[in-house]
Amino acid sequence: MIGVRTGSRGSRWLGLLLSVAFVVSAGVMTSVVPARAATTAGWLHTDGARIVTESGQTHTIRAVSWFGMETSNCAPHGLWTIPLDEGMRRIAEMGFNTVRLPFSNECLAASSTNSIDANANPTLVGLTPLQLMDTVIARAKAVGLSVILDRHRPGSDAQSELWYTSGYSEQRWIDDWKMLAQRYKNEPAVVAVDLHNEPHGAACWGCGDAATDWRAAATRAGNAVLSVNPKLLIVVEGVERQPDGSSTWWGGGLAGVATKPVTLNVANRVVYSPHDYPASVYNQAWFGAGDYPANLPAVWEKNWGFIATRAIAPVLLGEFGTKLETASDKAWLKTLVDYLGKTGISFAYWSFNPNSGDTGGLVQDDWRTPQTAKLAALAPLLKPTTLPPVTPAPTATPKPSSTPTPTPKPTATPKPTATPKPTATPKPTATPTPTASATPSPSVPSTGGIAAAWSLQSAWGEGYVADLTVTAARKVDRWTVSWSSPGATAIVSAWGMDCTLAGSTITCTGAGWAAALAPGQTVKVGLQVAATRAPAAPSLSSTSS
Repeated sequence: MIGVRTGSRGSRWLGLLLSVAFVVSAGVMTSVVPARAATTAGWLHTDGARIVTESGQTHTIRAVSWFGMETSNCAPHGLWTIPLDEGMRRIAEMGFNTVRLPFSNECLAASSTNSIDANANPTLVGLTPLQLMDTVIARAKAVGLSVILDRHRPGSDAQSELWYTSGYSEQRWIDDWKMLAQRYKNEPAVVAVDLHNEPHGAACWGCGDAATDWRAAATRAGNAVLSVNPKLLIVVEGVERQPDGSSTWWGGGLAGVATKPVTLNVANRVVYSPHDYPASVYNQAWFGAGDYPANLPAVWEKNWGFIATRAIAPVLLGEFGTKLETASDKAWLKTLVDYLGKTGISFAYWSFNPNSGDTGGLVQDDWRTPQTAKLAALAPLLKPTTLPPVTPAPTATPKPSSTPTPTPKPTATPKPTATPKPTATPKPTATPTPTASATPSPSVPSTGGIAAAWSLQSAWGEGYVADLTVTAARKVDRWTVSWSSPGATAIVSAWGMDCTLAGSTITCTGAGWAAALAPGQTVKVGLQVAATRAPAAPSLSSTSS
């Protein structure tokens, strides 16, 4: 495959795509589309239950989430291993036409990213998160992928129940959305904005309480975005608790739309977006029904499918995913794929990333080897394609329409009158959850001439990502840092260093661009570890020569 570093890997990848693409499902044979020019769908709008192009053609959004810009890395994960272009080409050749790009408001204001390997992505090192977002959009567009911007979190530490927190006000949320709408006003590859990921807990639909009414907040934010760029789709997720008191997934409940839809100042812009997960994420009551999985379409129809069936608006299933390890999950995914295929509902799979704790991803831990069983299960919905060869020079990064200014501090943050305890339904922890403390280990000098600091970036049930900041007191040709990591089972990948695991001890030696250090030079390197838990603040030992 063109664009992959080694020809043999590219041949294997294309062969696997071909084997996955030719799948018989419900008597229909799907096949790989020949090489095509990389073009996006352009601006979209709605027409009843349909999403349509400017020319009026029905368009199904086939998206996958590539997360990381909402975490403390402020960059899509995996750029410590693969080039950005390689990831985008893999997504396009799998058969998706859109990337859902999660971000946090904290990262929008940050001055730097981390965990990007300078060898794999030399042009990305040193960019601000906003500049990196520009580049991600440009590289997606270059292979024909549209982009949905997803405000996944206010801060990079955790998901919030409501669209605002004590640290991130509603006004900042709206101002940041207006800034992004202006920044990409002339970029038709950015087709939609997902206003807030997974409202839950206190969030209600049309309840009339300004502090907790998500429908009202989505109306305010949607109108603000459209006042800047009226061509964008406004993606509105659901809430956890339905108006009748029943519970579903975080962001999954849209029953209130039947009587209280979101009405914006610009018509034909609203797309409703539930999330749905299998029993392995949380064992909802419907998974234990005697007629499972035949009962699932009725559950989906009640919670959100009716919106499309009644032609109220289009539906985009904004997250769904599974490790595909149990019979129940396999039955859930097959039924869901059949349902999406029959209804024509758009979707965004969670996730491309392999480091999603509950669901895994569409590639294995090396970020390259495809998860063929998952791709085979999704094949009836996808349109695998072969892209033409790329030109050596990247296309230009989209220019902001205007220079963004810092978000002003609002005068007040709306406060909930009361915060009820969340229901028993837990969030499917699709995004790796950072640990409670992001405080790095103290910088540890050594007689060898370097100081090292260890910082946990994110952790989930099966592993973690950590950074090392290494500073040289003098010229260093070689350096090594070690620490204890109980529960570690393997080193998945590392950037800027080579790492080994012996027992529970991890030893990392500077490599490539971070091997030799000049006096006073500081480098930030990192690694991904397969582990049952992450150390909190491990004691470091270091040597250098």
